[in-house]
Amino acid sequence: MKQKIMVVEDDKLIRILILTYLKKYGYEVVAACDGEEAKVVYQEHLPCLIILDRMLPRVSGEEFCIWVREQKHHEVSIIMVSAKVRIADKIAGLRLGADAYLTKPFDPNELIAQIEAVLRRTEQFCQKIVCDGLCIMPRKGKVLLDGKDIKLTKYEFYLLYYFMQNPEVVLSREQLMKQIHPNMESGVMDRTIDAHIKKLREKIEAYPSKPKRIETVRGMGYKFVSFK
Repeated sequence: MKQKIMVVEDDKLIRILILTYLKKYGYEVVAACDGEEAKVVYQEHLPCLIILDRMLPRVSGEEFCIWVREQKHHEVSIIMVSAKVRIADKIAGLRLGADAYLTKPFDPNELIAQIEAVLRRTEQFCQKIVCDGLCIMPRKGKVLLDGKDIKLTKYEFYLLYYFMQNPEVVLSREQLMKQIHPNMESGVMDRTIDAHIKKLREKIEAYPSKPKRIETVRGMGYKFVSFK
């Protein structure tokens, strides 16, 4: 599972440079060019780390940092970057909720080193899987949809976690059954899985009768669709 990093930077050249380096080192990346857009991107992707420019249009980096820390589900690391180099500015950034502070201009390799150091300290933030606003947190046994808690049964949780671990892979009913009822009789497999998935769709699909996340693949099983 790739670690997802969000880059919030209004300077296009700097943003592209950071994104290029992050992709080179194997990270999954999303980006925003101002603080207002960053709120939308954050809620959709729930990254495990944010690289945040302090000076942003519309909503400043400082305001966005405060906003993130005020969210109910704010488990994310923040590296703040800024041209402000005074010690007082660095302290202020850290007190706002940043985990690290990097001054501009910086060497991309220094940023990568900072990212690796922060992620070592907060690796639990990267254990979640997120797809189009749907987030599963296996360590906490929680599921969020657009930032709101979704209550699943134990079996629904196991099924969703297995689906999200295997996006775009067609999974047979037998494979799914082994995840929740390894000792159940084969004669009740189909209708048991179908019932669980019907209930799961009612909780995570906008239109359960026309599912877009968990698709039925006729004659084969089911597939979790990964939105891009």
